Amino acid sequence: MSGTTADRKYVPAIVLTVALFFLWGMANNLNDILIAQFKKAFTLTDFQTSFVQQAFYMGYFLLAVPAALVTRAKGYKTAIVTGLVLYAAGALLFYPAAHYGEYLYFLAALFVIACGLAFLETSANPLMTELGDPATAAKRLNWAQAANPVGTVAGVLIGKYFILSAIVHDEATVAAMSPAAREAFYRSEVVAVQTPYLVIGLVVLLFAVAAAVIRFPEHRAEETVGAPSRFVDVFRHPRLIFATVTQFFYVGAQVGMWSYTIRYAQANVPGMAEHDAADYLFASLVLFGIGRFVGTALMGRIAPPRLLAIFAVLSAVLAGVAGFVGGQVGLYALVLASLFMSIQFPTIFALGMDGLGPLRRAGASLIIMAIIGGAVLTGLMGHISDLAGIDTAMLVPAVCFLVVLAFAVKAGRTLSGEMVPPTIH
Repeated sequence: MSGTTADRKYVPAIVLTVALFFLWGMANNLNDILIAQFKKAFTLTDFQTSFVQQAFYMGYFLLAVPAALVTRAKGYKTAIVTGLVLYAAGALLFYPAAHYGEYLYFLAALFVIACGLAFLETSANPLMTELGDPATAAKRLNWAQAANPVGTVAGVLIGKYFILSAIVHDEATVAAMSPAAREAFYRSEVVAVQTPYLVIGLVVLLFAVAAAVIRFPEHRAEETVGAPSRFVDVFRHPRLIFATVTQFFYVGAQVGMWSYTIRYAQANVPGMAEHDAADYLFASLVLFGIGRFVGTALMGRIAPPRLLAIFAVLSAVLAGVAGFVGGQVGLYALVLASLFMSIQFPTIFALGMDGLGPLRRAGASLIIMAIIGGAVLTGLMGHISDLAGIDTAMLVPAVCFLVVLAFAVKAGRTLSGEMVPPTIH
């Protein structure tokens, strides 16, 4: 069968898989909107709002390995259908959660969504390489990955226009309300998430049905003998361990900065509604997307470790400006930092995988588990914000980027020359 015929054979599966990249990008960045919404609706501290990301990334952390095992044992179709059903179930759970008005119920729903996304992310990248001619695999994967930043931007826009309100009440105004009026205000903010997530859940469910009937490559069971020992063997590779630790800090910085961008904007621009503050989050994601393509192009001229070091320094400086200077200048610095965060995840990943050979699958699983940093460090930033202010909390990402810098310098000295080419993540 020719390459063109093979590609055409799997066109429906390719289209569906590209949509998966969009769907999980949307889910991830809707969380940043939810943090602002729940802070107002449930009168939460910054630390309490971080539970959104803690519940979400705990789902990723706990299901990453089981999802990989299901994909290996049962194939891509089973993994994707399972992931979409869990994603849809979590989104639909927002409806009863809003009805009862309990923050804990929303956290449980987010955990279920993340469990589904663990299945989707584990299977989608390798699947795209098998959906047609191997000669066009890189092209297909790049098209699929390009859908992810589109999804992140869509998530922010959905949140801005369908969840966040333009209503701004200071504490004194809320305190002056009658009990009935105050309850009605909080209630209206809680139920604002109901319809958007209901629609998302139903749409994702339709994708699950489509995945169940679409033709995928025939599943071939993989050899599992020696798998446990292989996973232990990865701990003999110091750069991989350093990459895993670095990824923990990088993901923590990225998630923390985006989670509190709206909060930072409101704190530094008096009177700004979260509806307007979301524009700064939108700008951050646009710059992040631009940086991915620009950074990837620059790697043709600048060695990846060196470019990673440069971007880490610039990110640390900008996060430091956000932490020490504040105000409108700090806000602009916070937004601009996303441009230089763009290449860091895939480059750390690629450098960590360098020289692993047959241990690459086990090494990849270890690095992916490091995204739990998004839960841990966002919580730390929330706690610091409650104690010393949101500006001070932005110094946490600044320190995280210094860890990335140290890794880049070390990796540049020990690179074997067999580095896996970084891809847009």
